[in-house]
Amino acid sequence: MGSISEILARGQERATQANLPYHGALTPQEAGLILTLAPQAKLVDVRARAEWDLVGVIPHSVQVEWLTYPGWHPNPNFMLQLKQLVDHEALTLFICRNGARSHKAAEAAAQSGFLECYNVLEGFEGDREKASQQRNVNGWKNAGLPWMQS
Repeated sequence: MGSISEILARGQERATQANLPYHGALTPQEAGLILTLAPQAKLVDVRARAEWDLVGVIPHSVQVEWLTYPGWHPNPNFMLQLKQLVDHEALTLFICRNGARSHKAAEAAAQSGFLECYNVLEGFEGDREKASQQRNVNGWKNAGLPWMQS
């Protein structure tokens, strides 16, 4: 897959092509490799606590809800919690269920002074398969990357 620099460059190119308001967008495989090659990088899981409890978590991830459950309301303390848990100069990757909330979280973090924000495309569970509606098409879990049941 390449070196850290090559992987991040691909993510930055995706961000440029899609006019994203943060540093880059990585596939789950690229994000997993970055976390292996750059142990100082942080993976911020912005799913809700219920998702962590019921669906699973990624080992060593930082967990900060973007939306709270129940009710799916914006977490008013998201940025404060993020700043307490992650250095704003760290290479920071954001992940959610399918990449939508993590996109918003990466955007908010970049606007708040985090220097290197990347969204993990496809998210933890990935997209739904059209016929069965099961989430078995792509994403972190389907790529065989490390995760554990809570």
